Amino acid sequence: MGDIKRKRKMFSRPKKLFDRARIEEEDSLVKRYGLKNKREIWKAKSAVSRFRRRAKQLISSGPEEQQIFFDKLSKMGMGVVTIADVLALTEENLLDRRLQTILFKKGMANTPRQARQLITHKNVLVNGDVVNTPSFIVTADLEGKISLKVKKPKPVVEETSEKIEEGEEVKESEEKEVEEEEK
Repeated sequence: MGDIKRKRKMFSRPKKLFDRARIEEEDSLVKRYGLKNKREIWKAKSAVSRFRRRAKQLISSGPEEQQIFFDKLSKMGMGVVTIADVLALTEENLLDRRLQTILFKKGMANTPRQARQLITHKNVLVNGDVVNTPSFIVTADLEGKISLKVKKPKPVVEETSEKIEEGEEVKESEEKEVEEEEK
């Protein structure tokens, strides 16, 4: 069968845990992007650092390999053309590509928190498929294919209303019988 693969962390914690400037900066990001916790910021920082590391490796390689990497990042919606652009990326660039942020910026939700709630409650469709992960990175081609589920009105069942009417008639006939017996 095979061994179960170990799930590894996608981030690393800050070296200095109680750094006031870093904490305040992260608090502002959490509020602006409606994040659940600071771990989501750390994941974005790790992803950006992987992009930077790869760009540094590609400095000495040929232009065709660099172009493949730039195309990959451009499809993600980063708008990268040179290695300098990749090295200038920040975690905010990646946080802007999250489904939660795009829903808010498109006006489909009033706040980033409301966008997160819509996503987790499975009310968001991307290219016709339900996506319930707020951290879903929306590529440039999928950006126009985001929509909200249309709520179907609950059908009014006529049988129950008929039964209620019949029940009222039954009560009325029972009341009449009781009145006749009293006379």
